[in-house]
Amino acid sequence: MKVAFIGLGRMGQAMARRLLDAGHDLMLFNRTPKKVVELAELGAKVASSIAEAAAHAGVVITMLADDEALEQVTRGAGGLIESLPDGGTHIAMGTHHLDVIRSLTAAHMAAGQNLLAAPVLGRPAVVAAGSLGIIAAGPAVAIERAQPLFSAIGARTFIAGTDPVAASILKLTNNLVLACAIEAMGEAFSLVQKLGGDPETMRDVLVDGLFSCIAYTGYSRIIVDRQHDDVGFTASLALKDVSLALAAGETVGVPLPSAELCRDRLLSAIAHGDADRDWSVLALEQARASGLA
Repeated sequence: MKVAFIGLGRMGQAMARRLLDAGHDLMLFNRTPKKVVELAELGAKVASSIAEAAAHAGVVITMLADDEALEQVTRGAGGLIESLPDGGTHIAMGTHHLDVIRSLTAAHMAAGQNLLAAPVLGRPAVVAAGSLGIIAAGPAVAIERAQPLFSAIGARTFIAGTDPVAASILKLTNNLVLACAIEAMGEAFSLVQKLGGDPETMRDVLVDGLFSCIAYTGYSRIIVDRQHDDVGFTASLALKDVSLALAAGETVGVPLPSAELCRDRLLSAIAHGDADRDWSVLALEQARASGLA
């Protein structure tokens, strides 16, 4: 299947490689040209513009870090809204503000195009292992058309409905719960250490007991071993997502005190120079506050 891919950060690189490995006819566009070199050597085509990428297949995946980048790629001169053909599909797989997705849905519809929101659940290593989760929402015909791509990138697609905003809501809340889990583990391990307990044994208690799931098995290992430079999702991106959840909660009158705590931990970690380290620095920041750094 022909598809174009825009946005080759850590996750984008891993996702694009999965598409290539599955035999899809892939064209890449990235504002930083050096990021396409390795994938081009593996057989991907390289577009010189967004318009060229859009013309390749009429299906374009974006995996962009923030709303500003998404707006530039879609609404800027020669962007997707100008360039996608009638009936074309834009699959936005990043995590974005609900209002941005809502506005882009209307803009694509007015241009005779489809928007799918399809944010992902997992780290680059999860993508490479073929275990990624994808939350997809948008027109049913567009989801059906995109399913071979989703199947190449991940293990399961969760269909959230026909309104793209629904997928963004679920992604934000999923990330919020995971942030709270990392924060809670950080508090637990700090308390164990301050009391003279063994963090490794505490980890065994967690992951072989009530918390035997990927979130706890994976992040507890990162926390205990302080593997915060093995970056799957940066602290700065985590702050963006937690802030998006808080903004959504404020809009509908839902207090999110746990999110506020996670935001403050992330702000503090970033102030300590950890913006580009893994968001598990939530736990490192708790250790610092406990006098354990």
